[in-house]
Amino acid sequence: MARESPSNSRIVIFGLGGSAQDAMQYSKLCINAVFQEPLERTSALKLVRSARTLVMHEFRRYVRIPVMTEVGIAMADGGRLTATSQEISSGGMSLKTNHPPEPGSLVEVSFSLLTLPRVWVRGNVSWRKSNKTFGIRFDTTDDRRQRLKDWITGYLDT
Repeated sequence: MARESPSNSRIVIFGLGGSAQDAMQYSKLCINAVFQEPLERTSALKLVRSARTLVMHEFRRYVRIPVMTEVGIAMADGGRLTATSQEISSGGMSLKTNHPPEPGSLVEVSFSLLTLPRVWVRGNVSWRKSNKTFGIRFDTTDDRRQRLKDWITGYLDT
């Protein structure tokens, strides 16, 4: 089910076909909007426009930008790693390295992005997979994260 994952709890779900009454049988899926059959351009546009704010909120909240850059990682115990980013968002990033740190590890990452000069952000390792990838969730109290948020907003607006 789409909403069972915490990261998908606010995902926008559109239903297609049937009437609103038909869609009630799928109410456990928490469908946000239903395109009625037969599909008509004007009613479809009206539905999409009315759901636009839901979609924009979802997009801004979870957008992940696929970008590859070298990332320096300073571990809390003084160790250092170099990794390659895979995706980045204002809340964290996924990376790949030969020796990924353990989940729960406190880290400080540093990296540059296209037009964003080097930035440093504190975080913690939130997950690790057997394919040498791992994720870092940025510390929400680290004010340095704002530069990254501003860069992502600008990137999305261009």
